[in-house]
Amino acid sequence: MSLTPVEDAVRRKIDTALQPTKLEIYNDSSKHAHHKAMEGSVSKETHFRLIITSEAFKSMMQPARHRMVYALLKEELDRPGGIHALQLRTRTPEEEEIQIARERKEQGEIIAEVEKS
Repeated sequence: MSLTPVEDAVRRKIDTALQPTKLEIYNDSSKHAHHKAMEGSVSKETHFRLIITSEAFKSMMQPARHRMVYALLKEELDRPGGIHALQLRTRTPEEEEIQIARERKEQGEIIAEVEKS
């Protein structure tokens, strides 16, 4: 039996439905275990942050992408002790490439500034 059944289900459902080129799943539950809403919860898998890059998001606005993911994870969101909080970053492969280029450019600018000093 897996120690992370919710994370495993999330990964399986997203992989199957969206065939992502990138999928990062972060279980941030331990950072929120002390919150009042978590009192009495025995689940160790309540707060997730997902980064998903998929062609399935092409020509969709962010709210529609998020609704798609919420629909895929409905069971995990609805069940007692299930996912309490879900943070999503959804991109197409093209948007991912643009973001990587932007980050590289910013990093290059930072390095150039340090070298001038």
